[in-house]
Amino acid sequence: MDNVSNILMTDQDWIDQGKADAWAEKPKQSPEHDPQAASMYDLGYCEGEIRRSPLTDKKRSKT
Repeated sequence: MDNVSNILMTDQDWIDQGKADAWAEKPKQSPEHDPQAASMYDLGYCEGEIRRSPLTDKKRSKT
């Protein structure tokens, strides 16, 4: 992510980004220069590792 988009992201955006990265099995990429954003991203990433993506769950229920 670039620095311009980082400035415009809310705490919830960072949580959602962390979850999305975990669900996509991407490596954790916390923002380095913003401790608050890094904390929110890590929270989302950890939650995403625990819970599966709602899209994955919907696909499984259809089969």
